[in-house]
Amino acid sequence: MPTQHNISSFLVIAASLSMLAARERARADEAAARPEIHVPACQDFEVSGRGDSVEWKRTDWTPLNRRPGGKHDYQARFKMLYSKTGVYVLFDGTDKSLTATMTEDFSDLWKEDVYECFFWTDERHPVYFEYEISPLGVELPILIPNFDGTFFGWRPWHYEGNRRTRKAVTAVGGPQQSGARVDGWRAEVFFPYDLLKPLQNLPPKPGTRWRANFYRVDHDGGEATSWDWARVGPSFHEFRSFGTLVFD
Repeated sequence: MPTQHNISSFLVIAASLSMLAARERARADEAAARPEIHVPACQDFEVSGRGDSVEWKRTDWTPLNRRPGGKHDYQARFKMLYSKTGVYVLFDGTDKSLTATMTEDFSDLWKEDVYECFFWTDERHPVYFEYEISPLGVELPILIPNFDGTFFGWRPWHYEGNRRTRKAVTAVGGPQQSGARVDGWRAEVFFPYDLLKPLQNLPPKPGTRWRANFYRVDHDGGEATSWDWARVGPSFHEFRSFGTLVFD
C-alpha cells in the first residue's frame, strides 16, 4: 500500500517532469519561430560594392523587417554566401540621404546610417562577432562576450593581412558622400575565417548551423528607423533570439 511519503515523492517527480516537458516545448516553439535561411557555397571573388559578381546569382535576397516605431518607409535586404576562406554578405537598401559623418574605423557607427550583421557561430558559448559598416565604408568589427546581458566589444588584434575584411560600398542615384541625396546604398563585405578566430564551429561545412542576425539603422531627418531579420527586443544584442544560418 503506497505511503504518504511515496505519494508525495511521485507528485514531486511528476511535477518536475511536467515542467521539463513544458520547457522543451517552449524551446521548440521558439526555434520554430526563428527565421532560417540556407547559405550556398561559392568560389572566392573580389567585392565591388555593387554585388555584380556572378557568384551572387547562387542565392536570393532576404528582406529585413522594419522594427516598431520606425517612420522611414525604406526597404532593406541582404544576401550571404560562403567559401573555403570566409563568408560574404551583401546589403542593399533604399534611402533619400546619406547620414554619415564619421571617418574613423571603430567609431560609434550605429549613431548614423549603418548596416550590421552578428554571427553567433557556436551556441555553447555566449560570444559572437559583430560588424557594422557605414555609407562611407567606415567599419566596426568587434568580438562580443555577452554574459547574462552584460557585454562589451573587443577590437581584433593584428587586424591586417588575411585577418582583415575586404569591403566596398556604393551609393545609388547620387554621390557617395556625407549628406548626399541618393536613392539607396549597398555594402559588400568579405569576412575571412582568420578574423573570426577563436570562435568555434568554423570554417562551416555543409550542414553547419550558425545563429545570426542582420540589421539596418537609418537616421534621415533626425529620426531613427531600424530593421532586423530576426525580431529582437530593444537591444540588438539579444542573441538568443537570432535566426539560423544553414550552410549548404
